[in-house]
Amino acid sequence: MADTARALWYVGPRNAELRPTPLPDLHDGWVEVEALFSALSRGTERLVWEGRIPASEHERMRAPHQEGDLPFPVKYGYAAVGRVVGGEKGLLGRSVFALYPHQERFRVPAASVLPLPDSIPPGRAVLGANMETALNALWDAELRPGARIAVVGLGLLGLLILSLLSRRTDLTITASDIVPERERLAAEFGVTFCNPEALEADHDLVFHTSASAAGLAAALSALRFEGTVIELSWYGDSTVAVPLGAAFHSRRLTIRSSQVGHVAPRRRAAVSHRERIGHALSLLDDARIDAFLTGDVPLDALPDALPGLLAPGAPGIATRVTYREENS
Repeated sequence: MADTARALWYVGPRNAELRPTPLPDLHDGWVEVEALFSALSRGTERLVWEGRIPASEHERMRAPHQEGDLPFPVKYGYAAVGRVVGGEKGLLGRSVFALYPHQERFRVPAASVLPLPDSIPPGRAVLGANMETALNALWDAELRPGARIAVVGLGLLGLLILSLLSRRTDLTITASDIVPERERLAAEFGVTFCNPEALEADHDLVFHTSASAAGLAAALSALRFEGTVIELSWYGDSTVAVPLGAAFHSRRLTIRSSQVGHVAPRRRAAVSHRERIGHALSLLDDARIDAFLTGDVPLDALPDALPGLLAPGAPGIATRVTYREENS
């Protein structure tokens, strides 16, 4: 088998290319994986592509199998699904998930991959890392029975959070986005939809995922007394205006950060990272989630497609990278 594989490298601001990347030796206890799909992160990878990761965060933002250093050149990404074609015999032929960049073939320790549950198709499993973030957000929220909840921003992360919330029959849930077409997706999960400006100030907790100052302001405005916003947007090197005047203090509102790097305190000792990823993959056992995957792009076409896919306000929700013609 070839000892190099093509991978996507971000090589400068708004510039990416496919490069032949040497493969390490296939050591004992390792696997070789032939990629089937990977997922493009419109949030984080847009910031990487634009060179907008603050220098203070370069090390903290390292992906598990990243090559190169931020800002450029760097091989970046963290959601790949493939088939094991070499190495550990017990995994040969299995479909697996790995926190790996966009690369057509890779070799990693067997402990770095998770076999997919039989009920999860490989094309949906690329959302495993995003579902892990959604799961951590619910852990951070510590939802009380009977709570009134809103989700502001129905991109991929907001929709995955919505899919998890909808499993709780004791919650009153409202979904909100400036894109009217997202109402159809909210309805699939039995959730009421409205424009952010129409949210009433009666929610105990709001998940904010829109990555906009306007969305954050709407989330705060939707809270009742002593309500909490779970902030999942990351703004890179941007400074964002937050409305902390008016009634913010008198209403005793809270903004709580939630990111996948550090899980909720009560879960840190009890749940390993591998267990968390495995649980996230199992939560993808819902065919309605397929509707969140709104576009495929072959690896060959990815560098030229990135300006459109990562543009602010780009249409669609989640983009999947394909590696074999039969998978596209």
